[in-house]
Amino acid sequence: MRPHLLLITAVVLSACAKTEQAADTTTPAAAAPTPATPTIALADVAGTWEGNIMPVGKDTTVATSTLVATATNDGWSMTLSNGEKVPLTVVSVGGDSIVTTSNGFKSAVRKGQDVKSTHSIYRLQNGKLMGITHATYANGDTATFRTESTKK
Repeated sequence: MRPHLLLITAVVLSACAKTEQAADTTTPAAAAPTPATPTIALADVAGTWEGNIMPVGKDTTVATSTLVATATNDGWSMTLSNGEKVPLTVVSVGGDSIVTTSNGFKSAVRKGQDVKSTHSIYRLQNGKLMGITHATYANGDTATFRTESTKK
């Protein structure tokens, strides 16, 4: 072969040859830890809580409540400022929330009306028991209230 053909052949062969890359030996960066979701237990809130009931978005107290919470699903109740003692059913406990429901009672907020049912979500925040309650009235109306309670 002529020398320039050898050179061209060598260039073509080297261009067509696969090049192997060195294996990556660096350690991948660890993923940032996800913040832990605080968990709540019924024992965390067991006791008596005095609270103010307010419309969502307002600081005006429309009624007061005394919530009695136990370390089990049994024995939960709230007594409203109109004297109504309402048994509560603990529906679920998970993550940072406790969910309760109730059946009918006389409204402490809307005088002369009956509440058909409530659905409440409670969370511990800075030592206070904070709640959001969705009330369904016997006439079909609904209202949402927030509760801020302090342990007695």
